[in-house]
Amino acid sequence: MSGTIIFTKEVFWRGVRRSAPLAAGLAPFGFVTGLITERHGLSLADCALMNGLVYAGSGELVALANWMHPAPILAAAFGAFVVNLRFALMGPVLAPWLTGLRPIWRYLSLTILVDHAWAISVTDMRKGGRDVALYVGLSVPLWFGWMAAAMAGFLSAKGLALPPDHPLFFGALAAFVALLVPLWRGRADLLPWLTAAGVAVAVARLLPHSSWYIPAGAICGCLTGALMEKPRG
Repeated sequence: MSGTIIFTKEVFWRGVRRSAPLAAGLAPFGFVTGLITERHGLSLADCALMNGLVYAGSGELVALANWMHPAPILAAAFGAFVVNLRFALMGPVLAPWLTGLRPIWRYLSLTILVDHAWAISVTDMRKGGRDVALYVGLSVPLWFGWMAAAMAGFLSAKGLALPPDHPLFFGALAAFVALLVPLWRGRADLLPWLTAAGVAVAVARLLPHSSWYIPAGAICGCLTGALMEKPRG
């Protein structure tokens, strides 16, 4: 990318405005995360710290899905690591923008990295955009929106008193399933996906109350896809 990276108020507020519908879309996900947090016996402070510092709904739900006393720290941490491994690839893509910030602001910006803000920012960057304020303007409201939704879910949990099999708790899983739609490339994806799903189900039955089914399914699915790739001449 050529040109100096800049930060302008106008573009920051443009990012804030664009974040509104994204925050509305994340709200149900955050609400369910807050509900599940309360159901597992965590305190309001625990919920605030987890959502504020971890800020990764998928990773949080993986950890909470197998939460017990004593907590399976290693399995839960490894499962969350695998689910959130994509951030290790997303962050460097934003390097042309983030390297223009002071180190403290650069790392703070990475702590609020989320898929939606990343996708819009990368699109703008590839069009020649040089204003990192867009990313910040998108990310900050999304973080506050997520926190508000999670806290609302936690505080509403006792009043709602939902049974464990209530459809609302399917919302998080439905969000993950929906993410598969734009990733589908055709029939070539069918076998790797089925392999990943089959292995994950088998490991979940063999090792209940753990998160090992996540890396097991992911690794087997990736290996299947790699073996199916035709060598390029």
